[in-house]
Amino acid sequence: MDDQERYQKLQAEKERDWEAYCQFCGMCCGIKDEDPCEHLSEKEKGIYICNIYDNRFGLHKTKAGRVFRCVPLREILNKNWPGDDRCAYKKLYFKSSAVGN
Repeated sequence: MDDQERYQKLQAEKERDWEAYCQFCGMCCGIKDEDPCEHLSEKEKGIYICNIYDNRFGLHKTKAGRVFRCVPLREILNKNWPGDDRCAYKKLYFKSSAVGN
């Protein structure tokens, strides 16, 4: 295995680890402000999934028709949104930020 293959394998592992933090709370997709993304579905009580997850980035609409841009979560971790206190990524981010200080 050459360096490029090792790097790609490491990146894939890091991506899997990052994705594993999600608790499917739906908060980053607007469930708390009662106008979530039109692609968000409740899989079971309190567990939400994106129906277009692999193609989610870019312009979309909320269920009420408001246009918004879906972005990678890392771009908004430093911002606030309704229910963000439930977000596992924000908990991880602020935990690691506190450790780094």
